[in-house]
Amino acid sequence: MLKLKVEGMNCGHCVKSVTEALSGVAGVKKVVEVSLERGEAVIDGTANAAALIAAVEERGFEAQVA
Repeated sequence: MLKLKVEGMNCGHCVKSVTEALSGVAGVKKVVEVSLERGEAVIDGTANAAALIAAVEERGFEAQVA
């Protein structure tokens, strides 16, 4: 599992957007959780962290490995 710190989420639509972005990355088995309260995303699979971060940033959010 990989945990990302995601900044810029402030509503349920933001959570959905981040979830969709992460789900579309090759190697993601499951987006376990995207937490608005904690500003975190937990991903299960073999996806590359850089690819996950790029997908989130393409949606307009800041991301880094937590």
